[in-house]
Amino acid sequence: CDMSSLPSFFPQKFAEYLRPSERTDIVLVAVEALGDSGIFDKEVARNVLHVVMRHPDFWLADVPKIMSCIHRNLECIDMESVRQSVESLLVLLTNQSPTQVVISLVKFSPPGDSAGVAMWEVMLSVPQTLERILKEFLSKVQGMKLGSLSTSATEDACIPHSAPMASSDFQSEDFAELSRVESSPRHPSLLTVFLFFRGLVTLSERPDTARKMQVLLPHVMEVLQDGNTAVKMKALEVIRNVMGHLKRKEASSIAVQLVEKLLPLFDDESSQMRELSISFFRDMLETVVRSDKKRMKKKVRRGLLPLFFHKHDETDSVARASGEALLAAAELLKWKELKHLVQTEQTWRIGERLLLQDRSRAEEYCHQSLPYLKDAQASLREAAVRFIGLAARPLRDQSKEKLSELCSALQPMERDSNASVASLAAQTIIIILSSPRVQPRSGSTLRALCC
Repeated sequence: CDMSSLPSFFPQKFAEYLRPSERTDIVLVAVEALGDSGIFDKEVARNVLHVVMRHPDFWLADVPKIMSCIHRNLECIDMESVRQSVESLLVLLTNQSPTQVVISLVKFSPPGDSAGVAMWEVMLSVPQTLERILKEFLSKVQGMKLGSLSTSATEDACIPHSAPMASSDFQSEDFAELSRVESSPRHPSLLTVFLFFRGLVTLSERPDTARKMQVLLPHVMEVLQDGNTAVKMKALEVIRNVMGHLKRKEASSIAVQLVEKLLPLFDDESSQMRELSISFFRDMLETVVRSDKKRMKKKVRRGLLPLFFHKHDETDSVARASGEALLAAAELLKWKELKHLVQTEQTWRIGERLLLQDRSRAEEYCHQSLPYLKDAQASLREAAVRFIGLAARPLRDQSKEKLSELCSALQPMERDSNASVASLAAQTIIIILSSPRVQPRSGSTLRALCC
């Protein structure tokens, strides 16, 4: 039957005849039914949960058991509407019993557990729910110094260190104290760090809190240098949210510092990270004000070649983001020809333009290209070989040692798994690097090599 159509008094009356453990069993059966691929019609189970959620005091007494059941079954649920029902139950449980929920999840969810991380994501992504969690723990640590909190199971979830942030009078200097605690010499688990930044993401979405969090940005930027990709992506979200709530003049100097931190992320294994970091790089170029443009231009030049290579990225969204970032860089540098080539999608000529625009950087460009010879994407390896062939020509009368180094780097490419890359590498070594120097009369020779 459709339990959602039952009279509102029915659950209370029915519950009076059940022991607490029996009521819990009904909730558990409903959750397990949603995760059971063998049950075709899951609407009855969803309707049971809807009734339960209308009367949580009657049905949700044994929080640890229900949390454990959600944890066991969440990853088995792939239907979006069904998953939303379970996630709504999780949010309701958290709002009703935040302490029990957090302690339960920490106890049975080991670090790195994907189901546990998914549950934390749900709990920490709703601002009101996050605030309930933090305020609950704030009441337990009130009056204690932030750095002297005792170690407990919940500390692994960063809750005590994050709890004071729920207070409306939490100020910038308090965030500074928090950053010192979080950077103290200890070894938190990956889950600890991930959850801390997940909480910061939610808090940074609030304008009043985001502005106070500006003092945290140097510490958040440090996370971008190494660490887990998921954590770095959360760190980027925090920075983007905070920057979005600052005045342009305030954000400008931070943007100059940030672009340098973003460059290594362009080559991350995760296509999501590549796209996010490159898009953020573009935003930072558009954020800078006149007084900071000179410093920004120096740093932007280091990003031109990686952006050119990622115009060849096999993930379309990354290639598109790279083109948009190159366009923003061309506008900042006032390089009209580069801007025209990007706008007209003449990708093969962008490498030529970079060399013609600044011939003195040929050796630096060659060195910057070498890591791309080992890239997992054949399209980037091919672009790197082709570009090295272009960039090496001006060096043939200047640095025999450099040419020898380039030849050594290209030789393994002759055995590349991709036939096009292997063939191009062989031609580059024999024809371009080993042949007598021919003085080009114009840019036509470079253009021919690009083709």
